[in-house]
Amino acid sequence: MPDVSVESLLVVSVVAAAAPLFLGLVPRLSVPAVVLEILAGVALGPAVLGLIEIDLPVQILALIGLAFLLFLAGLEIDVARLRGRLLRLALLGYVVSLALGVPIGLGLDAAGLVEDPALLAIALSATGLGLVVPVLKDARRADSDVGQTIIVAATVADLGAVVALSLLFSTEEGSAGSRAVLLAAFVALVAITAAVVWRAGRSMRLGDVLVRLQDTTAEIRVRFAILLLIGFTALAEQFGLESILGAFVAGVVVVSLVDRDSSSHPHFRTKLEAIGFGLLIPVFFISSGAQLDVRGLVDDPAALLRVPVFLVALLVIRGLPALLYLSTLGRVPTMAAGLLQATSLPFIVAATQIGIELGEISALTGTALVVAGLLSVLLFPATALALLHRDERPATPTGPSAGPHARNGASGPFWRRRRPARGRVAT
Repeated sequence: MPDVSVESLLVVSVVAAAAPLFLGLVPRLSVPAVVLEILAGVALGPAVLGLIEIDLPVQILALIGLAFLLFLAGLEIDVARLRGRLLRLALLGYVVSLALGVPIGLGLDAAGLVEDPALLAIALSATGLGLVVPVLKDARRADSDVGQTIIVAATVADLGAVVALSLLFSTEEGSAGSRAVLLAAFVALVAITAAVVWRAGRSMRLGDVLVRLQDTTAEIRVRFAILLLIGFTALAEQFGLESILGAFVAGVVVVSLVDRDSSSHPHFRTKLEAIGFGLLIPVFFISSGAQLDVRGLVDDPAALLRVPVFLVALLVIRGLPALLYLSTLGRVPTMAAGLLQATSLPFIVAATQIGIELGEISALTGTALVVAGLLSVLLFPATALALLHRDERPATPTGPSAGPHARNGASGPFWRRRRPARGRVAT
């Protein structure tokens, strides 16, 4: 066997098991496990105790963990929701985010706080879909007007941020124009692969084989999902694009084609999440925390000042576009939507690692960005849920048409309601 130490991996595994267990023992501490994982990585990494070394085993698992993180984020994409007025609002909101991010990035660049304003704008333009959806589900708000609005907006923001990062910043050399051509070719190959997968899924004979093997030691659906993940990731790298784009697209393809009807394979998604959240993703977050230059950030007051600045910038870039929902959601739900849209961490971690590798941002700036993302996860969802709870009013059904979406006499989700014609009085 190769002479490779697994001591650091053992420490990482202990942290990965201890973080959710601690949160389970202290239920009042409403904090995602990812926050504790990054903080534990900081404490045990070279900047503090030095118990974790980012050696080869940790590096490999962390790299696969990043791919699996984006893969599972792609699994959260519900393509059926991306239509109509909600989609138009989400697209407009993301354009507004980029329009706000560019001048903010230029201003911070002029002040000497960032090295690349475009990378900052993209890094702060995403929403943590994998963080926001569980918050909405736990609060039983995922199917409400505000919940659906936030989920679609987060979906568009995550997809747009991944594509923008792959186009403008890649470890492979080449202009943005040449990468756009490569992206188009990549999308074409993905479409061909998706068509082949869809066609194969309609085969009754193949379907019977998949059902027979899916819950045996073959775990055939899981193996094919991982094949798509690794295949699209490798394909993206071959086209000079970021591997995170391939992983994200693989998740979208799996949920849209392979997992569209889960009645015959109800445990498929759970198995994929067990691999990701049970093994690979915690290694990525813990190792990311271990690589943060927290000591340098604390020793440099000017660098430490970047944390609240980046937090406010994140709130402006992703929070202000929620004003587009004001006329349909109301004032308080719009404020809550803005806070949840500004909740971001996984993409910030991924973007900063790419930026540091490319030399586009310094280690201190990357650390400040990640800390700002941590604070957004700690502060924004709790505040948003408090606002929604305070705004909650007892339902007053007025007839058989009144339902969970009824408001002011209108039934159904707000994006499907018709406004009364002008000159007529709605009855």
